[in-house]
Amino acid sequence: MAYKDVYEAWKSDPDGFWMKAAEEIHWYEKPSKALFDDKAPIYEWFSDGMTNTCYNAVDRHVEAGRGDELAIMHESPITHSTKGITYKELQARVSSLAGALKMRGVEKGDRVIIYMPMIPEALEAMLACARIGAVHSVVFGGFAAHELAVRIDDCTPKAIIAASCGLEPNRVVHYKPLLDAAIEMAEHKPEFCVIFQREQEVAKLIDGRDFSWHGFQYGVKPAECVPVEGNHPAYILYTSGTTGQPKGVVRSTGGHLVALNWTMKNIYNIEAGDRFWAASDVGWVVGHSYICYGPLIKGAQTIVFEGKPVGTPHAGVFWRIIQNQRVKSFFTAPTALRAIKREDPTGEWIKRYKLHDLQAIFLAGERADPDTIKWAQEKFGVPVIDHWWQTETGWAIAANPLGIEDLPIKIGSPSVAMPGYEIEILDEAGHPVEAGELGAIAIKLPLPPGTLQTLWNAEERYKKSYLNTFPGYYETGDAGIKDEDGYVYIMARTDDVINVAGHRLSTGAMEEVLSAHPDVAECAVIGVADQLKGQSPLGFLCLNAGCNRDHGDIVKEVVRDVRNEIGPVAAFKLACVVDRLPKTRSGKILRGTMVKIADSQPFKMPATIDDPAILDEIKEALQTLGYAKE
Repeated sequence: MAYKDVYEAWKSDPDGFWMKAAEEIHWYEKPSKALFDDKAPIYEWFSDGMTNTCYNAVDRHVEAGRGDELAIMHESPITHSTKGITYKELQARVSSLAGALKMRGVEKGDRVIIYMPMIPEALEAMLACARIGAVHSVVFGGFAAHELAVRIDDCTPKAIIAASCGLEPNRVVHYKPLLDAAIEMAEHKPEFCVIFQREQEVAKLIDGRDFSWHGFQYGVKPAECVPVEGNHPAYILYTSGTTGQPKGVVRSTGGHLVALNWTMKNIYNIEAGDRFWAASDVGWVVGHSYICYGPLIKGAQTIVFEGKPVGTPHAGVFWRIIQNQRVKSFFTAPTALRAIKREDPTGEWIKRYKLHDLQAIFLAGERADPDTIKWAQEKFGVPVIDHWWQTETGWAIAANPLGIEDLPIKIGSPSVAMPGYEIEILDEAGHPVEAGELGAIAIKLPLPPGTLQTLWNAEERYKKSYLNTFPGYYETGDAGIKDEDGYVYIMARTDDVINVAGHRLSTGAMEEVLSAHPDVAECAVIGVADQLKGQSPLGFLCLNAGCNRDHGDIVKEVVRDVRNEIGPVAAFKLACVVDRLPKTRSGKILRGTMVKIADSQPFKMPATIDDPAILDEIKEALQTLGYAKE
């Protein structure tokens, strides 16, 4: 079947389409229908079915006689280790950890925070929660104690599973002190913590609260899979909120299983036994969908990589792993390819490896610039496919569905809408615009299975954030165009969330940190174009009257504060002191205009600007930092 036929099949009978896709999943009790819309605009999928994520990702493959096949391959160029785990071994490890959690009182519906680096135990922790119906919330291991504390208070976990440390090139990241500080800050206290002690750093455990990973499981009866309802939350994943308060995206079990299983074959062309690698982190949505769950649900081999695209040890590490693990589909962020291209523009490292099994490279996490795509196409000779999705959707909104049909690639576009997504470009009044016209990208409700069901304990905020602006639509927060062929082009964010190396970060959260500095009266953070990372945050500081301290010292202090409060992931390194910020007469800071000046783009003088002369001052300040070039 061609893509057009598959999309039409979904459009003409959505319920039939998804019920057919659901047949590939194991159900203890089959759902009576796909869509449950009685609480619209809060939609649910497969609500009355009974299933279990861990059974579908692990046990059923063992029972089908594939227990000796590799499920997980761990590659750590930092520790120089390569380790494979079969489906049978994974089943034993996961059921043991799940049994220990159960013995300590973790039950269906309880929350468990996971704060771990890129090691197989992170996936085991996720699967162990899923096995007993607990709801996990993975927090990226690079986040600071304050960010972790906010998440502890929001999802009130019964337990936290963490590692003693994470590893960066030439640096050990001390997780345990961050965890201890976060628990101290948080109002909610977990009943216990499980710490995986790594040989690079053995952490001090707190008596009565902390257990070592292996000691915790000693002599415990392994747990069986607990059937859960189709609408039971599989996990909570926090994404940047524009208020600085993170939004807990809730993914439900049935839709998550059906959608991810469907995508593995249809989008990535991956079958059981194939080797798939998403070079991301378990703390992000890509890590949830395509390091942990998607490949394992399909019965493929997934790769857990602890390293960087360059510097661990060189710009050829990706290609070495693709060669040695015979990877069929590879998924990474444009940032990673840009970093490699910068180190190895002529592709000398690429020539050293034989990439016979590689069929495609998929890019997501930020807009893929044409230069990088062209470079990769030329060097690898395989399709380089940009596709577009969000933490909220959990899988691609728009993609080139390689397993259905290899559509023509239009560089600059993540291609076409996937089944389940009806994409419209709307004007401010919510009316569809003509092909080629810029507008807000919205998706007609209901969203497909596997997308967010709601926000954790915040249904009204869910409606306000995504559903109220355009009634009947989900607001993506992105702006773009759709051409005559239905190809979508993502042009910009419509809110203040910026994209740094594939990580969505709220400038609002950074502004809160800057404004807390005693010398700062007012501030703004914008995302400026960065050749390597896509965007970098840049701060503008207006100082308190009478402050005569050295500006360089103040800048150093706010950079340090953002690092401590939000974490190194924010990549906040640049700020400048200005006398005032450009604003509308109503007092709104003109961030969009500032971005255009910084990126040397033409802009229209905003009609509502209070004092146009301020823009010249902003331009001068930006020029001292190397931006706003003539």
